[in-house]
Order: sequence, then structure tokens, then C-alpha cells
Amino acid sequence: MNKQQLRQALKNHLQQRQSGLQDMPANQLREHAKRYLLDLHSQQSEVSEGAVADVIDEVLGLGPIETLLRDDSVSEIMVNRHDQIFIERSGRLADSGLTFSDEPSLRRVIERIVLPLGRHIDDSSPMVDARLPDGSRVNAVLQPLAVKGSCITIRKFSAKPLTIDDLINYKSLSPKAAEFLKLAVECRQNIIISGGTGSGKTTLLNTLSSFIPSNERIVTIEDAAELRLQHQNLVSLEARPKNQEGKGAIHIRDLVINSLRMRPDRIVVGECRGAEALDMLQAMNTGHAGSLSTVHANTARDAVRRLEIMVLMGSMDLPVFAIRQQIASAVDIIVQTARLSTGERVVTSIDEVTGIDGETLQIGALFARERGKSGLVSQGMPARFAASQASEVKEKIAQTLME
Repeated sequence: MNKQQLRQALKNHLQQRQSGLQDMPANQLREHAKRYLLDLHSQQSEVSEGAVADVIDEVLGLGPIETLLRDDSVSEIMVNRHDQIFIERSGRLADSGLTFSDEPSLRRVIERIVLPLGRHIDDSSPMVDARLPDGSRVNAVLQPLAVKGSCITIRKFSAKPLTIDDLINYKSLSPKAAEFLKLAVECRQNIIISGGTGSGKTTLLNTLSSFIPSNERIVTIEDAAELRLQHQNLVSLEARPKNQEGKGAIHIRDLVINSLRMRPDRIVVGECRGAEALDMLQAMNTGHAGSLSTVHANTARDAVRRLEIMVLMGSMDLPVFAIRQQIASAVDIIVQTARLSTGERVVTSIDEVTGIDGETLQIGALFARERGKSGLVSQGMPARFAASQASEVKEKIAQTLME
């Protein structure tokens, strides 16, 4: 029997709704399907166990994606169409050589991902953000928006969260810069992590969050939950898209406003990308020091400009000078990340927002990655940061930066 015949036989078997089959846990159901197909093949004709596994993955799992999800060396999976799947390993893209059998098989996998999360994707709503049980982030787009066929992009996350020592070993950070960021989090500095897509913003945000003291309450807010903070007193909130009737949407901005009533010591917004930036800045200015978030930007200066634009999206009648004053008083540190041509993800600079001069926000470099150097190089003492802390903290920071 070929794969198509095996697939049809397994579907027919599962549709018989045998007693207890529908309520069987996923791992037991896969074992049951494997025994059924192996028994079937022994009665009919020879078939490899690999073919049986592929059929089970397609009928009960995520098809060829299952194999890639089990491969720890794969960091990103990109399904361009049913017969073309690319992957990222060590920052490099390559064709996986795997394919779906046809477009309907790919559509079934997309539906299998989003349905357990209470989300929907169809011709009236052909785009969706979702996540897998292991926390991997998923984006899917259906035809005809995806001209060549439905597509999926999956961002995998390491099974073991990276520590600051891991980032130092990977030369993403220098030891001195790592120690400074640790102190910045402990001293309740408001930190914005800036960078392009796939530059490691979320990974760094997870790592920095590990320095938040255990006696503080954290509220995380995300569009699709992907942060994995190892913290006891933690509440995770996730935005909700509109339903099939076009109602019931809960936006990140709504969650940020609601989080202020939840007695948070710190608010962590997975990514600011719209009007919620205004509420995030106000939270930073009203007793929630030490909050963290990320933005998409190429430099620290661009990150500030993006914040201005996002605040304008939320309140068009605010003057730009008032917005800049709000940013200057709210944001303390901007950490810039980038993905190099070699595929490495590194921190390229750490800057402080020192204030506002006239109508211009002042940004000072604390660390910068210099050409020919393996890590970040200290650029000087953070004037605003040190001036706002107790004397013993000043001494720690000065020692860290000047050693």
C-alpha cells in the first residue's frame, strides 16, 4: 500500500468512532494508529515504518512539520506552499526537502493548530497568529492572499531558556554589559529592547526578566503568548482577535489598561506595535518602574521615533513635544539587537535616554559594539541612571563600567 492508501485507510478507521477512541489522549491515539497501520500492512503488503510515521503525522499531527519541530537544531520553519518548506539552522536558510501531499493537507494542519486556541481562519479571516503547545509562535496566511498557496511561518523557541551566561558564551553580550543590564533590571530601570525581526528581542526579554526579584508581581501582555518567564508571582495576559461575527476583540491596549488594576510591580509588554505604547509609557511614569517591552527598529534613535509614531496612533491630538517629554521621563535604557550576516544574534548597543533638550530627545551611548572587537565596549558612565540611584548602587555601576 502506498502512503495515500494508508492515509485513507487510517481516516476511515478513525471515523468509525469506536468506543473510547475519540476521548483517547493524543499519545495513546498515535500508538493505536501505529498498531492499526502495522497490522494492516502485515495483512496487505510491505510498507516501511517511516511511511507509517509520515501518515500518522499527517492525519493526527502537523504533517512534515512534526519532524522539524522535533529537530532542536531548527529555529524557524517556513512553509511557502504545500510543496516547499524552508528551515533556518544557525541563522542560515535552507530547503528542508520535505513537502505536504497537497494544499488541503496543509489547510488541515493550519486548522489543527488554531482550533484548540479558540481562533479561526477561513476565507473571511485568512490570516492568524497562534502558538503551538510548546510555545512556538505561528503565523498562517491562506489563499488567495498567499498567491502561490497557503503558507505557515513557525518561530521555535529553545526548550531550555537561555541564561545571561549563555549570551556571554555566544558573544552576544560582553560580561561587563551583561552585569550592567542585570543591575539595570534590579534597580527598576524601564528598558526597551529594539531590533529587527528575528534579532533576538524576545529571547533577551526572557533573559532580562529572570533578574526581576522573586518578591515582585509581574503582569505580561502579548498579542500571542510566547514569553516564558520563570517567576512565581506571574500573570500572563493574551490579546484576543475578533470572532466570526466580527466582535469580541480584546486588544493589547485594553490589556495594558486593565493590568494597572491588577497590582503589578512590573509590566512586561511582549511587543509595542500600536496605540498601546501610550498606555505603556504612562504606566512606566505612574509607579510601575522596571517595566520592559520590545519594539521593531534599526537603531536606538529609530526606536524613539517609532514610539512617537505609535503614541500618535493612540492619541492624534497630543503635541509631539508632550509625547517626547513622556518618552524622556518614562524610558531609561534602550538595548539594540541585530542579526548579523553570519546568522549570529547580538546586542549592538546599549543607550540611555538622558532627557530632552529643546524638542530633541537626548540619547547617550553606554556600550557599543566596535568593529574588530568580540563584544560590547563601555562608552562611559550613565549620567541619568547613576544620578537616580542610591550611592551604593552608583558605586556598583561605576565599578562595573570602569573596570
